Amino acid sequence: DSPRKILVHGHCYQKAMNTVSAQKTMLEAIPDVTVQVIDAGCCGMAGAFGYQKEHYAISLKIGEDRLFPAVRQAKEGDVIAAAGFSCRHQIADGTGRKAYHPVEILANALQ
Repeated sequence: DSPRKILVHGHCYQKAMNTVSAQKTMLEAIPDVTVQVIDAGCCGMAGAFGYQKEHYAISLKIGEDRLFPAVRQAKEGDVIAAAGFSCRHQIADGTGRKAYHPVEILANALQ
């Protein structure tokens, strides 16, 4: 069953390489979905940075800047896409929502 809306959080490497749009285009190949890129900077995790005790609080503050509020505003059936492993964990830790790798979402839609 395909989601109706996919919210995409681009990983920092994707933003640096200007490839978030390619991920968006790939997800738009799923019929009857709307794909929206979340206007947010870094999730705050930055690899293992956010898991280090001395960086944990600042890591969550970075996520609270724009990413976490956007995820919290997503409707229950909306799907959150994030290519970064650390981003997916930061989203789960900061919002309680599960984010999926874009390829997982595409594979699920193809089944």
